[in-house]
Amino acid sequence: MGKKQKKVTAPHPKAAPKSEPDNGMTLKDLLSSDMVNKLKAQADEMKQAEANHKEELRKQEEEKKKQEQKRLENDFSYLLENSDPSWSKHK
Repeated sequence: MGKKQKKVTAPHPKAAPKSEPDNGMTLKDLLSSDMVNKLKAQADEMKQAEANHKEELRKQEEEKKKQEQKRLENDFSYLLENSDPSWSKHK
């Protein structure tokens, strides 16, 4: 049996080409200031929307827990199984 050959893969298409010299220009330098401000505003809006979405999910989970606890408090078998068997404390 022969040795297995390793497959050579091409570089990722989104990777920056290394053949171009770095001339010190950044994307911020290439874009106009109003475009940079618009992009920053859009990023802030997206962050705020994500934070609102996470807060809404947290509130929904909290509400589900409250409803489940309320349902369990009305279930006699659950209360019987989870109550303290020492009734002397409640005299």
